[in-house]
Amino acid sequence: MITELSILIPSYNGIVYPTVKQLVALCERIVLDAPSPFKYEIIVADDGSDQLDKVEANKSIDTLPHCRYIIKEQNRGSAATRNFLAKQSQYEWLLFIDCDMEIPGMDYIMRYLPCDRTDVTNGGIKAGASWDTHRHNLRYLYEKDAEPRHTIDKRQAADFKEFRSTNFLIRRSCIIAHPFDERFMKSGYEDVYLGKTLQEAGATILHIDNPLILNDFENNEDFIRKTERNITTLYRFRKELKGYSRLIDYTMPVSFIIRLWHRLFGQLERRNLTSNHPLLWIYTIYRFGFYCSQKD
Repeated sequence: MITELSILIPSYNGIVYPTVKQLVALCERIVLDAPSPFKYEIIVADDGSDQLDKVEANKSIDTLPHCRYIIKEQNRGSAATRNFLAKQSQYEWLLFIDCDMEIPGMDYIMRYLPCDRTDVTNGGIKAGASWDTHRHNLRYLYEKDAEPRHTIDKRQAADFKEFRSTNFLIRRSCIIAHPFDERFMKSGYEDVYLGKTLQEAGATILHIDNPLILNDFENNEDFIRKTERNITTLYRFRKELKGYSRLIDYTMPVSFIIRLWHRLFGQLERRNLTSNHPLLWIYTIYRFGFYCSQKD
């Protein structure tokens, strides 16, 4: 049973104070009810945010018990910020949470405490909100469509290929020895690469049903730009990530055909995806086409 926990949250242009306040309440409840002493800390690191009003709003984190808010002057990317947080932590078990996620309920922390027999535990994510209000949002449609492919059984069967950094527990000694690769300057695939690194190092992983809730869905234009940025990153690291991405594995035999298709129809596809009526099958085709059209 885990009795000491560092909760680590990288932040960029987000207001994290309400989430931290909720996490403090969950941890304080464990402190009162646990049969043995429970220690915790919560550290938020701001990665050089340029929206200063949100930075100011987060400064109240320092007033909460066992909490620290660290402001980094330069934006170094999520990989470097997570490594920084790991080094700042003092306990052997680290729980990483993305800043744009919501805590699902009162037992969120409790569900992780028995997970001390494996090096890594992945809790997963779940799309919140409702179909009626988000049926025109591409990110929402994508996340809901993906949920049946990421059940606990399927995640556990895929082992580290299903590792994601949104919501995971890890031994401090493990991530200090095998940190995120800081060549990944922007968010996107740094967690996939870490999963590969940990698997090659012989680490163990457990997938459990303890999802964080995603209710913050960027608009379609922003989601497509984020997708394009992530795919550009994937192409750069395609040799290292071979076997860990469908885009790499499925496009290699037919890359010329897909590249030609994208040259002819890519702009029409993008127009649909940034509209109020995006189609998921077009999103799939667009991603493959955009990947095949990358150049060294």
